[in-house]
Amino acid sequence: MIGGRTFGAGAAVLVFLLTSGAAMAADGVAARGEVLAKRWCASCHVVAADQTRASSDAPSFFALTGEAARTPEALAAYLAQPETVHGKMPDLHLSRVEIADIVAYVETLKP
Repeated sequence: MIGGRTFGAGAAVLVFLLTSGAAMAADGVAARGEVLAKRWCASCHVVAADQTRASSDAPSFFALTGEAARTPEALAAYLAQPETVHGKMPDLHLSRVEIADIVAYVETLKP
């Protein structure tokens, strides 16, 4: 019942599909981010729990999730212009969608 009106099973199914579709879309973004991270970032950063090698100078993606100042917005801004903050980080010329995907993946690594 919403606003004094009763809706049938069809409305319940529609609500379920809309909410599960949104969840699947969010997972898809993180999944694409994981693929990108493993392709472009793993040579320097530990990007997954099963990764055994990376540069000792680069923080792991897990460490990034623990930094209080490292908000998703800050990480996205950094990835858009890495040369302005950190000279060792190469500019991979990531698109906004790719940046959003990587940020979504990093967010899934939070404890």
